Parts: sequence; structure tokens; C-alpha cells
Amino acid sequence: MFGIVLRALAAFSLAFVTTILPASAQDTVRVRGTIQGIDGPVYVVRTRDGSEVKLTVTDNPLFVAIVPGSMADIKPGMFVGSAGMMQEDGTQKALEVHIFPESMRGTGEGHYDWDLLPKSKMTNGNVEQAVTGVDGPVLSVKYKDGEKKLVVTPQTVVVTYEIGKREEIKPGTKIFVAAAKKLPDGTLQTPRITYGRNGAGPAF
Repeated sequence: MFGIVLRALAAFSLAFVTTILPASAQDTVRVRGTIQGIDGPVYVVRTRDGSEVKLTVTDNPLFVAIVPGSMADIKPGMFVGSAGMMQEDGTQKALEVHIFPESMRGTGEGHYDWDLLPKSKMTNGNVEQAVTGVDGPVLSVKYKDGEKKLVVTPQTVVVTYEIGKREEIKPGTKIFVAAAKKLPDGTLQTPRITYGRNGAGPAF
């Protein structure tokens, strides 16, 4: 059993590393939406722009559940990721903070453009320091090419990850797919679906 868990965590880490990075290939797309229905192997997804797509998974897919976390869970030395908006003073106002398990350290490391909102940025790195600021906690996050200060507000969503289950994907489930491949028939295919458990939404 312990070996099975280790293999699952290793697959979890690898799949996340290969899907969280900026999607650059022309034949891949991100999907953010809600499951509207399930037709055999096909998930019918209503995307955030109101369109409908049909999504299938590859053999041996990975399902990853997003679960609530808190600022109290974040300590110096942890690896985190955050999408947010840059401020005039050079800080990044965090829309969300993802606490990565240690097995996922290094996932998507860096600071780069993101498409959660117009002009949003993604910053993934190591927490060097956590202090109290005027608007809330401030995380000093260092990555290989620099460092950013992330301002966490009461509206910031803090989450972490658990290995999920296919059975938890049902109509009404909110999902995120970082890099789905376009197939000739117009459907999309992915090796991994991240979803919000118990009605929650992935904060991507």
C-alpha cells in the first residue's frame, strides 16, 4: 500500500509540473468551467465564457482535488504558487495562494503571465519570510530568477491539494484543466483534471 501511495504522489507531481506551466503549444488549451453532464467517457463542460466543450481523459488519468487551506498552514521554507495582480509599488496582490506538498516542490517555478484575469501574473517559489502588512500578511517568495512580495488579503483564497477520485467528478463540479489537447473530432483530451471538492472551485 505504501508503494502505491508513493507512486501516486510521484505521478501527481509529474502531471502537475507538466500542466501548470504556461500553455504555449497551439494545439493545447486551458479549460475552466463546470461539469454540465457526463455521457459515457465524455465530460460536457460549460466554460467560464459560456461556451460548451466536450472533454475526455487519457488512459490512467489523474484526478486532483483542491481543498481549503489557511495562512496558518504557510511557513517559511514551503513552496507556494499564487496568481495575482501587480501593484504600483511592485508587490503582487494575491488572488489565491496554493500550498504545494513537498513532493511538488519546484512546480512551475518563476514569475510569468497568467490568464486568470487580464494582466494577472503567476508566481511560484519558496517562502522566505512571512510578515504582517497594512493590507494583510505579506509573503516574500523567492524563485530562481528573482523574488516577489505577495500581499494576502481577506479575499485571497488559500488552498492545497489531495489525490482525488474519478467518482467525485459529477454535474456541478467545477474543474480546471491546464493543457487539454485538441483532437480532430473537436473534443479535448487531458491526462489530468483538477477539481473543487464539495462545491468549491479551483482557484486558478
